[in-house]
Amino acid sequence: MAAKKVLVVLTSHDKIDAINRPTGWYLPEFAHPYHVLSGKNVEFTVVSPKGGVAPLDAGSIELTKEDPVSVAFLNNNKALWENTLPIKQFVGRSGEFDTIFYPGGHGPMFDLVDDADSIALIEEFYNAGKIVSAVCHGTIALVNAKVNGEPLIKGKEITGFTNAEEDAVQLTSAMPFLVEDRVIAAGGKFVQTAVFGNKVVVDGTIITGQNPTSASDLGEAIAKAIGA
Repeated sequence: MAAKKVLVVLTSHDKIDAINRPTGWYLPEFAHPYHVLSGKNVEFTVVSPKGGVAPLDAGSIELTKEDPVSVAFLNNNKALWENTLPIKQFVGRSGEFDTIFYPGGHGPMFDLVDDADSIALIEEFYNAGKIVSAVCHGTIALVNAKVNGEPLIKGKEITGFTNAEEDAVQLTSAMPFLVEDRVIAAGGKFVQTAVFGNKVVVDGTIITGQNPTSASDLGEAIAKAIGA
């Protein structure tokens, strides 16, 4: 059976501007879906706005040093995020993939939220009936996508990093906006569980996870949706 193919979109943004703190993408939010999917004959292509090295949030390395899945991914898969291809090269190529996936980390709040090529790809995947998936802050990439002139997530059940979770990590004031607020502003039905609890939401072809804790189950939901 032919391998299923995932287009992973990572941030190129490496700092929280307001406080000059390093950031990027969040290790377990790529590591855990990768762990689930790579065991199911799934191939990965990784892109970012700038191409080249997609910055990995060093804080996420420290916080997951006791997580064997994240540690193994960090040690064995650096080529995935150190040699990313530019997003713009993939616009018009949704037919080559089964899903597009956005890991989180605070980086997407600054670049993927309004990256025109990323938005075009999301719209293209959605309109082609392909799976559009995101976890945690990765959900912010979906809020500006449109279908028939309306927000793509309007009326859809969506989750992502909650306002309470942003408060808990004490970064609310450093964010340009909040994931939960922007989902609601775009007409999405924001759903959530307890702070840092596991929550995955499937609404049609859109699959979202609330936070890092949700990453493994998000991977399983993607696998089911694409028949992996």
